[in-house]
Amino acid sequence: MKLGLNLGYASPGTNPAELVPLVQKAERLGFDSVWAAEAWGTDAVTVLAWLAASTTTIKVGSAIMQIPGRTPANTAMTAATLDLMSGGRFILGLGTSGPQVVEGWHGEPWGKPLGKTREYVEIVRAALRRETVEHHGEQYRIPYDGPGATGLGKPLKLMLRPLRAEIPIYLAAIGPKNVALAAEIADGWLPIFVDPERFGDAFGASIAGARDGFEIAATAHVLVGDDVQALRDSLKPYLALYVGGMGAKGKNFYNALVCRYGWEEDAARIQDLYLAGKQREAIAAVPDALVDAVALVGPKERIRDRLEAWRETPVTTLIVGSPQPEALQTVAELVL
Repeated sequence: MKLGLNLGYASPGTNPAELVPLVQKAERLGFDSVWAAEAWGTDAVTVLAWLAASTTTIKVGSAIMQIPGRTPANTAMTAATLDLMSGGRFILGLGTSGPQVVEGWHGEPWGKPLGKTREYVEIVRAALRRETVEHHGEQYRIPYDGPGATGLGKPLKLMLRPLRAEIPIYLAAIGPKNVALAAEIADGWLPIFVDPERFGDAFGASIAGARDGFEIAATAHVLVGDDVQALRDSLKPYLALYVGGMGAKGKNFYNALVCRYGWEEDAARIQDLYLAGKQREAIAAVPDALVDAVALVGPKERIRDRLEAWRETPVTTLIVGSPQPEALQTVAELVL
């Protein structure tokens, strides 16, 4: 199992450049990849370019670049440029995000995310192969010929000659159909909040058709220390935000995942409290067992024991989410 480092997206008042020493430590420890995300704050591309310039061997991946935030052609240009400037170290992680972000931030219709993702990946791959891009689909039409078109659009091909014509594309997915789509059309899958002991029940059928070499790069929060309860409690605000507040009632994919794991009542209570503005109560409602299921917390020996469950999954890269240099050191000693 390879190791990655997930930087997430910068919280208010922080500068992603401050994380360079942590990334450089991960590189020295033998981590395979580092990942940056975006929501509606720092973008992933700028952070990855900065990290690529500050390292030499570690791969740089987007987890994720938001599909509604960029046209497929723009994503192909960005991916080719990052890959060229990093010396072939870029991994293109894509995801649709949720309807609240798609419509509330990007001003795009939620539409049909499965169909949009399929067409998007098809166009990006064609552009990276330097084919003349022409696409007539339900979601994308290139050259554009819809309402308001001038009729002057012409099919083009990427001016830049990519360092690699086949840049790896990973998809972030949670729901069964989205995961199955990733297994069908992508080179890898980026799951979050993985419970290794329930992995087969939650995802087994969806990834059954994955091709040989399909990568599963799963993020888990890792915190090292002797006070297990304090470490659990420090992660509960994050879990409450996603399970309770990252999506509307009935359209929260993280909540649905926790329900699939068997915490239906807890997930409903967390969401009801969070959406009612009772964030502290929602945080307190996050069960200790849920934190233990999806994160690695405690002293080295406890993390070592918990890693045994991860080794029994088909996960190929464990992406460590942690601000602690000692957590990177500990996981490297246990895995590499």
